[in-house]
Amino acid sequence: MNKKFRIAIVGCGGMGSGHAVALQSGTGETVYKGNVADAKMPDSAMTTNLGEIAELAGITDIDSERIEWAVSQGISVYAGYEELLGDKTVDAVLIATPNHLHKPMAISALRAGKHVLCEKPVMLSSTDLMEVVEEAEKAGKVFYPRQNREWDEDFLIIKKIYEEELLGRTFEIRCRIMGARGIPGDWRSKKEFGGGMMYDWGVHIIDRIVKMVGKAPERVFCDLKNITSEECDDNLFVHMTFEDGLTVRLEVDTCHFVSLPLWNLFASHGSAEIQNWNCDGKITLLSSWHDKDALPIIAGSGLTKTMAPRTKETLTELPLPKFDFDRNALYRNFVETCQGKAEQIVTNEHALRVLKIIEACFESANTKKVVEFRE
Repeated sequence: MNKKFRIAIVGCGGMGSGHAVALQSGTGETVYKGNVADAKMPDSAMTTNLGEIAELAGITDIDSERIEWAVSQGISVYAGYEELLGDKTVDAVLIATPNHLHKPMAISALRAGKHVLCEKPVMLSSTDLMEVVEEAEKAGKVFYPRQNREWDEDFLIIKKIYEEELLGRTFEIRCRIMGARGIPGDWRSKKEFGGGMMYDWGVHIIDRIVKMVGKAPERVFCDLKNITSEECDDNLFVHMTFEDGLTVRLEVDTCHFVSLPLWNLFASHGSAEIQNWNCDGKITLLSSWHDKDALPIIAGSGLTKTMAPRTKETLTELPLPKFDFDRNALYRNFVETCQGKAEQIVTNEHALRVLKIIEACFESANTKKVVEFRE
């Protein structure tokens, strides 16, 4: 019987405890600060049984309450990070600490001979990431950016529509992450810890767009707002223009009390909409560009034929594509990459591009100008 790959977690707060439950239960299912017994295997037939390939070696955290929670769940606890790194049975460290600690903890783990799976944002700058990747190469170990939302169903749907040109040539994509509770009141609201919504959610949506389009934008414009936090950005808007004319609008809002669609895709022969995380939505397909006759409609104090809706005869509504996918694909790929059995799916080169775009966003927000992006 093959030895299971042993992963230890540093940082057992909201994200770290989810990883702990996922690994301890063997299901990959996360429960926020919850009970390991509540974790169930996802229904998907494709989902890897995480318990067959990996196991939780233990956790460490500076918060006594998180330690008490881990003990209550039967999870092994290390007295500190040094003790964790000194455990020769540990194959990899999963870093789930506040953002400003990612770099020093990753370097320490790599120098201790451990592979590293690092929560997003992997680093606070592209320079930091290049230094960590250099350390990984020296150590002969894997450094893996945990960009897990590349496997979300909503993204897989919009990616399929875009890549397969199901509605013709796409000319605009919009993605909105909307909330109404303000910025979290923990370390995410503190600049010194690498807080702010750009690093919390902006990194996710930029990551997914870059993965889908397959290249970097030519121009970037960004607006950051401080509505509920004076210290860190809590609302953001990013506009990206690509060389083929594709435009992408990305929004992260924590102070919006009405919901707009999660995704919109506009193409030459139709439009697609994903309303929410449940992937409710539809595709509207145009049957004919030539049939443009329409009766004028009243628009405010005047009439318009140009903006009149199309007749039902020229449009066909279709359901969104559905997927059966592996919810534990990132865990599995990380383990197999470390074991030399697979190639890294979320590469450091990709993560570096994402960080450089984030840096361009910060530059644009500071100068209030469009930034020409150069890698």
